[in-house]
Amino acid sequence: MPARSTTTPIITALVAGAFVAGAMPASADAPFSALVGSWSGSGQVRLENGKSEGIKCKAYYTSKDGGQGLSLAFRCASASNKIDMRATLASSGNAVSGSWEERTFNAAGNVTGKVDATSINLSIDGGGLTGSMSVSFGGNNQSVLISTEGSAFKGLRISLQRG
Repeated sequence: MPARSTTTPIITALVAGAFVAGAMPASADAPFSALVGSWSGSGQVRLENGKSEGIKCKAYYTSKDGGQGLSLAFRCASASNKIDMRATLASSGNAVSGSWEERTFNAAGNVTGKVDATSINLSIDGGGLTGSMSVSFGGNNQSVLISTEGSAFKGLRISLQRG
């Protein structure tokens, strides 16, 4: 299987995950303030052929627009792929929307969804796939679960910690 066919969907999923990495519940005034800083962690990528692969990630988040926006840089590596992403996200009430790009494979797309005090639910579109993501967070940890259709990438489970 070519690296591009599995990497582009992984990128979509990881960017979406990076959007929602959280340490504390989001406030209505600045829903992304708890996200600012450095994060790192690891997880598993699930592929169409039933194989799984470990992945390690580092993420860097910067607040924009008084906490209503977020910029991020996300770098990940697995046994067969390296990923270099950039993204922006904006909130309006509990609605979230944004765009992402992966620079190594020249892929891009959109993310939309909803945020509340302990979770975020998103729809992912771009890079030749559609998908959904559920994120739960609290303290200095978060858990991201992603499912996709339209590619060899079928899912992602990742845990990130602040620092």
